[in-house]
Amino acid sequence: MTRARRLHPAWTVAAVAFVALVGAAGFRATPSVLLHPLHAEFRWPLATISAAVSVNLLLYGLTAPFAAALMERFGIRRVVTCALALVALGSGLTVFMTASWQLILCWGVLVGLGTGSMALAFVATVTGRWFVARRGLVTGVLTAGGAAGQLVFLPLLAVLVRDHGWRTAALVVAGAALAVVPLVVWWLREHPADLGLPAYGATEVTPRPPAAGGAAARAVGAFTAAARTRPFWLLAGGFAICGATTNGLVGTHFVPAAHDHGMPQTTAAGLLALVGLFDIGGVVASGWLTDRVDSRLLLAGYYALRGLSLLLLPSLFTGGTGPSMLVFVVFYGLDWVATVPPTVALCREYFGASAAVVFGWVFAAHQFGAAVAATGAGLVRDRLGDYALAWYVAGALSVGAAVLSLLLRRRRSLPPPLLVPARPAGAWSYRG
Repeated sequence: MTRARRLHPAWTVAAVAFVALVGAAGFRATPSVLLHPLHAEFRWPLATISAAVSVNLLLYGLTAPFAAALMERFGIRRVVTCALALVALGSGLTVFMTASWQLILCWGVLVGLGTGSMALAFVATVTGRWFVARRGLVTGVLTAGGAAGQLVFLPLLAVLVRDHGWRTAALVVAGAALAVVPLVVWWLREHPADLGLPAYGATEVTPRPPAAGGAAARAVGAFTAAARTRPFWLLAGGFAICGATTNGLVGTHFVPAAHDHGMPQTTAAGLLALVGLFDIGGVVASGWLTDRVDSRLLLAGYYALRGLSLLLLPSLFTGGTGPSMLVFVVFYGLDWVATVPPTVALCREYFGASAAVVFGWVFAAHQFGAAVAATGAGLVRDRLGDYALAWYVAGALSVGAAVLSLLLRRRRSLPPPLLVPARPAGAWSYRG
């Protein structure tokens, strides 16, 4: 077998990263199916339970840029292993809680820190180190692993909650996170230079950069530099709306909202799982398109279509699981995290070698929007008795995000050079 036909180790790294992201996704699926069981058992207001979800979402985002810097300092393997352990610990401890502050500690703090360390900055780090060719496609696949995994867990968790109680579901999630740890320890490689290889699609071996101290300073410094630019705020603003209209609103409140209209919780969870399945196709296709189409136009189209679907959703709940709701599930699923590959690509265009850390900050804005939406929708439901206003506001915001994307301009000068050299004509490289 010739060297050109060997499977590049980058694909093994991508596969392990995919499994790790799916393993960590389970807990992010639990809030929507546990809102009503926790409310029924402890009599906590939905706004209080949603506040715990908001802490989780906020820390999930704020941890991301520091995790990206920590991966540069201590390595991907150590950071991901610790992150999975935190997810398992936070999920497992929930079975002993008796007060709402304990819910915030377990759901919000522990799991927020763990999942945040494996957020989309992890995806950007892996693809930035290991891939030059097909970077957009791999970004899309890994993003699908985290987002779709979260939703595909829903039917299993809903059945476990219904038949065995919410504590069993929490323990299953803890076990799933721990089960992934051995794969990470054994197979997740740090850098292609460790194997004496170029990144996939590159032709020269780039020496592994020395571990730099001050991960926090690196993360803050990247933010300080990026915050002086207009593109950063346009990207962060659009991604904040993205988080509000996905994880924060639909991911947290779709199941309770459907239940309000008489739909069984297991059926609503099944619909969200279908969103996750179609999300896989949507984000992979988005990654493929990102390698070929202007990312600004892609983002504008994605946000505008999402806004339209959310504006129509309140009227669709009255029809139950009829054809109109199924059309929404397919349409919204294709758009769920399709925004990620073009956003990552634009961070690379504008911020060059600092793209992974800067994207961590853009993703923090995503989770800030999600946190506000999670608590805000809970308050809307407690005060008005339904979620209609929340859906309409989210739809209008999505249209605004489309406008922000169109305001992004092409960069007139090249960003700071990436570490991997360009491929000269006729040079040897791996092919996967």
